[in-house]
Amino acid sequence: MWLTAVNWSLCFFFGSASVHVEQPAQRSAELEELVIVIQSQRNSYHVQRSYQRKEEILQEAANLGQGVPVVLLLHELSDYEGNWSILPALPLLSAIYGESASWFLFIEEETTAILRVLLKVLKRYPVQEEWFLGQRLHDNKPSIVHHYAFSEDPTSFGYPDPAAGWALSAPLYQRLAERIQYENLKSDFTIDLTHEIALFIWEDGRGPKLTSVPEFCTETRDNCATTFTTYLPNCGDPVSKTDIFVAVKTCEKFHSVRIPVVKSTWEKDATHLEYYSDVTDASIPTIKLGVPNTEKGHCGKTFAILRHFLSEAMPKVDWLLIVDDDTLISLPRLRRLLRCYDPKEAVSLGERYGYGLMQNGYSYATGGGGMVLSRMAVSSLVSSGCSCYSDDAPDDMILGRCFTSIGVPITHSPLFHQAQPDDYLGTRINPQHSISFHKHWNIDPVAVYRNWFQDSHLRDEL
Repeated sequence: MWLTAVNWSLCFFFGSASVHVEQPAQRSAELEELVIVIQSQRNSYHVQRSYQRKEEILQEAANLGQGVPVVLLLHELSDYEGNWSILPALPLLSAIYGESASWFLFIEEETTAILRVLLKVLKRYPVQEEWFLGQRLHDNKPSIVHHYAFSEDPTSFGYPDPAAGWALSAPLYQRLAERIQYENLKSDFTIDLTHEIALFIWEDGRGPKLTSVPEFCTETRDNCATTFTTYLPNCGDPVSKTDIFVAVKTCEKFHSVRIPVVKSTWEKDATHLEYYSDVTDASIPTIKLGVPNTEKGHCGKTFAILRHFLSEAMPKVDWLLIVDDDTLISLPRLRRLLRCYDPKEAVSLGERYGYGLMQNGYSYATGGGGMVLSRMAVSSLVSSGCSCYSDDAPDDMILGRCFTSIGVPITHSPLFHQAQPDDYLGTRINPQHSISFHKHWNIDPVAVYRNWFQDSHLRDEL
């Protein structure tokens, strides 16, 4: 009986005490505690678009009268080009804003943030906890773009649609900023930004998964916190066909297999086009540059093309497009995109990958998706003396390293694709008016061209 009384007394004591313990209040985010990072690029067109987006956000904040968020253009954070991959930038972002920011929101230049809705959304998630928010995407099948991750069940892993924006709460970004300073990434390559960030955050199941937020939108609908315009902006009439020179890299063993595909699909949309091979074939015709064929890399051939482009024998045009013989491309869409860029500026444009970005590495435009260079970029690179360490070095990576060394930024467009259409999530590529795809493995390339590009010269120029 005594023991029972004692036990009852202890239970009563601790139970009563627990009633009086004050739990920390669940604090909601305020607008001035929000840092909006616009994933801007150094090219002048993208700088202009980013400043326009920043002014729109600040104007909306002024109209709301509920405080002013920090709006940061990513390219202004530091001189390091690799900040576009976000993870290298986290320690600096945390050091500058970590004491005052409850949330970081990352958006693209064409993403609109509706602050009054965004604030309501963020208030649902206590800022004391780790949150990773966005519009959830998942692969439907294993993809080479994602290194075949989660091959047994690709749908099990979610990553955010970059066009809809994505957000990190303070406890999460602070922990990530610490991790990134001592932990190596599993791959030296940065290919699909938000998928790789989601993998790093997930930390093999030890970290949080992405929380899907329906108000993070790409298409405009009721109650959206973010919306997205387009990856293919309208900057005016497309550049003239005569302003683009197309260089197709090929070799003898593919003359009868791949060149007929080019000729039956997109060659007709080019005014200036030449095929560069290891042999002369008058039936195509091809041009022999005096560089032996290599099974990989093709750096020697590409640098020979760059020098040839600047020679007196060539038409003096604004843009050089270098593609593989198994690249499928819409030249009308490319002409429309190029209207946004100044050919007097050193421009290197394509699908941007990164190599060793956590170790002060470099970015490059992937070769298979097509590398677009302004005449100024070609001239700057050739005159720099930068060159291949061997003929079979990876040409796109060497070009990226050279451009980095001379201060020419790699400008990204997700309309270019290093892989085939089926390697990408349909919801990400269907709305984009894609410009290119690459490789003929296990597909009918003519059918792929017809499906994606056949009428592009009609649809895109109306």
